[in-house]
Amino acid sequence: MATITNFINNEYTPVAGDKIPVHSPGSGKTIAHVQLSTQDQVNDAVEKAHTAFLAWSNRTVKDRVQYLIRFHQLVIKHKDELADLIVLEHGKTKEEALAEIAKGNETVEFALSLPQLILGHSLEVSRGVYCQDVRRPHGVVVSIVPFNFPFMVPMWTLPIAIATGNTFILKPSEKVPLTMNKTMELIKEAGFPEGVVNIVNGTVNTVQLLCDHPKTKAITFVGTSHVAELLSHRCRLLNKRIIALGGAKNHLIASKDCNIDMASSDIVASFTGCSGQRCMAASVLLTLGKQPELLDAIVAKAKALQPGQAGKSAMGPVIDIASRDKIVRYIEESEKAGAQILLDGRTWLKDEKLVATGGFWVGPTVILHKNKQDKALHDEIFGPVISIYECENQEEAIAIENANPYGNAACIYTNSGAIAEWFTKRFSAGMIGVNIGVPVPREPFSFGGINRSKFGDFDITGHGGMEFFTSLRKTTTKWVIPKEANWMN
Repeated sequence: MATITNFINNEYTPVAGDKIPVHSPGSGKTIAHVQLSTQDQVNDAVEKAHTAFLAWSNRTVKDRVQYLIRFHQLVIKHKDELADLIVLEHGKTKEEALAEIAKGNETVEFALSLPQLILGHSLEVSRGVYCQDVRRPHGVVVSIVPFNFPFMVPMWTLPIAIATGNTFILKPSEKVPLTMNKTMELIKEAGFPEGVVNIVNGTVNTVQLLCDHPKTKAITFVGTSHVAELLSHRCRLLNKRIIALGGAKNHLIASKDCNIDMASSDIVASFTGCSGQRCMAASVLLTLGKQPELLDAIVAKAKALQPGQAGKSAMGPVIDIASRDKIVRYIEESEKAGAQILLDGRTWLKDEKLVATGGFWVGPTVILHKNKQDKALHDEIFGPVISIYECENQEEAIAIENANPYGNAACIYTNSGAIAEWFTKRFSAGMIGVNIGVPVPREPFSFGGINRSKFGDFDITGHGGMEFFTSLRKTTTKWVIPKEANWMN
């Protein structure tokens, strides 16, 4: 059984700390152990990255992206192997895993364009006086990532951070360390110099050590809003640059003029994709008036999904038993509060074949609420559950959406440009869709929410990532005008 170690200075480095098991959500079986880093090992990783920074940052950006070109091609070559690891340790279907790898590699492609995008400015502001600005890297930067996208979320930061000249330390989720462990083989094969890309494994203690180390200069985090806020405050006190992305409660609104077939397909894909374990998943559907045909179509399409990890109609397990039990608890509480369960994912818990696998299975669930105070309408459940509430008009719908404390995504389903514009101007979200339930921006547009979905500076990908991982250095220059002129001047 594999033991996942740190990757420091281009070598897999044994760790002296404790080990914890890694479970496969599809079977519940232990598939590996991951070693937890001690303070000495965190210090070693930071020192190695700090030592590598001077030479790496002094290379030109055109030189640095050459390594990423090779890495990009290696990811394509090994995509099936990486996808199989994601399926094993996360529970996604193979199709979802391949899509995750493709999306992560898109950020690598964006980083390849940085030689053209990172250009500074120069201007003669007065006779003989020039002002110039250039973007410079910070030094050692740290990325702390969640379990739900073992490859894509690390790629939100890694390629941009190193292309801009920083050296990089990744702290993967201890629940899914295998994918990035394999990815480091590709980093080494691509020829990256020692110390440029490193991994330290661990839990809360490792995160705190990385944030507090005096030689780490910028931190990125993706996870819950509670932890994101704590990390943001911690790094601010240390005068470190921080972007910490938190949770979400994404609202979709369906106008009566929406295309039922398109909207229902998109809504189901949004709340069941990756088993609902993504910060851009649909969580609440607000209908303008009663729309029984739309609800029937949603239930029928969600019901057609089958438990499994291969095929277009498959939906995988959730990450662990704690997540499964949390999802079930919200369904039970909604039912006790008087909500109507239109599709009950708890039936998967009673399926003998699924029980026999030992995995963490819960099916798509559609809940029609009568009470606006139901917890499932407000809390982040992080599973394949859609809560539906029927609103009297647009004003009630937007008031509900605006009242939620998060601000990741929102969407309006309509065939009317006027209705679309009315909602897009009023949504309290950083990423907005019109007939798109997962409105993730494509590069060069940046990923990031507002309100309690994001703490800190800038966005995490695209131009926002380039700005986050660099600081502007401004130089003003004046030369003495020669007293005598000759053919040289």
